[in-house]
Amino acid sequence: MFSLRPQNRRRPRPTRSWSLPVIPWATLGRWSGILGALAGLLLLILWALNQPITSVSVAGRFERVAPLDVQRAVKESVAGKGLVSVDLEKVREAVQRLPWVDTVSVQRNWPRALTVSIGEQVAAARWGEDGLLNTRGDVFAHQATHIPLELPRLSGPEGTQGQVVQRYLVMRDRLLELGMRITQLRLDARGAWELDLDNGVTVRLGRQRLDERFNTFVATAARIVAQRATDIAYVDMRYASGFAIGWRSSGTGAAKHEDDARNA
Repeated sequence: MFSLRPQNRRRPRPTRSWSLPVIPWATLGRWSGILGALAGLLLLILWALNQPITSVSVAGRFERVAPLDVQRAVKESVAGKGLVSVDLEKVREAVQRLPWVDTVSVQRNWPRALTVSIGEQVAAARWGEDGLLNTRGDVFAHQATHIPLELPRLSGPEGTQGQVVQRYLVMRDRLLELGMRITQLRLDARGAWELDLDNGVTVRLGRQRLDERFNTFVATAARIVAQRATDIAYVDMRYASGFAIGWRSSGTGAAKHEDDARNA
């Protein structure tokens, strides 16, 4: 006999149906309208605040900088911009380029004004023939036409301005305590230092042990210079121990020395 057995048939997999997410168009429309209204309100506020600049006030202590020059530089850099759209950094850079200007800050002053605060350069010394150095050692004027007569003259190889002015400031304060003033300080290409005093005496410090040699001059040689400045042409500190004095009338006389100073 034959028996029929049911065959194993695979059941069909249920089909999945996909549906697009429901987009809350009404909610999105409301938020878009709100955001658009806020953006429009913001633009309206900016437009209302962006009034033409009608005045420029300048603050600071002025000796070399003319406030009218500052106002002119500001107006040229504003070029019809409003108080909101004006580029404050561009205004600051325009004022910074004026002679004798050191620091600049620019602020909006509502509704239609700018306030510019100026800090002037402080000249510490001359650099070369007609340059001017500030106390940081920056040359802020390369062809100055008005140079204060009391400023000392400093010189050195290109790039040594900061080094020279810092050493000058240290020496200046020490010598002022002794009633002496530096009129010139020189650093030559070999790295040797030399300074002139207001009494006409030249002090040669050389290239080595500068602090030690200068301290020796202040502690010892300066007393002789103070007593006989009119007789002394120079003081040479380039000795291992002591110094040499060059007399105006009788050539070179040594106060005390042990080593040859030519290469020191």
